[in-house]
Amino acid sequence: GKKVFKIDASIPAKDGIFDDTLLGAFEQYFQTNVKLHGRKGKLSDKVKVAMDKNILSVSTTMQYKKRYFKYLTKKFLKKKSLRDWLRILATGKQGYALRYFNIRDDENEE
Repeated sequence: GKKVFKIDASIPAKDGIFDDTLLGAFEQYFQTNVKLHGRKGKLSDKVKVAMDKNILSVSTTMQYKKRYFKYLTKKFLKKKSLRDWLRILATGKQGYALRYFNIRDDENEE
């Protein structure tokens, strides 16, 4: 069966944190780092990575754990040092979305 995993980056993209170059880099990162048969960067036609309207989709006929793409996204965010601002949340069975951490002021809480 064919599976499509989606990672939605539209929230940070709307704010300009993920600009076009970063979105391109994100897509490129997935193309070079997703492993197929234990080898990076040799995806052939079994795994397709595409960027469409700020949503990265990975369509594949191979068995992948959804968590693997979460792991790769975290690595990418760390590399771009955005890990402090963005987190990755599950949306449904095959998707993730990048969201901001809710930063609260402690003074306002009391």
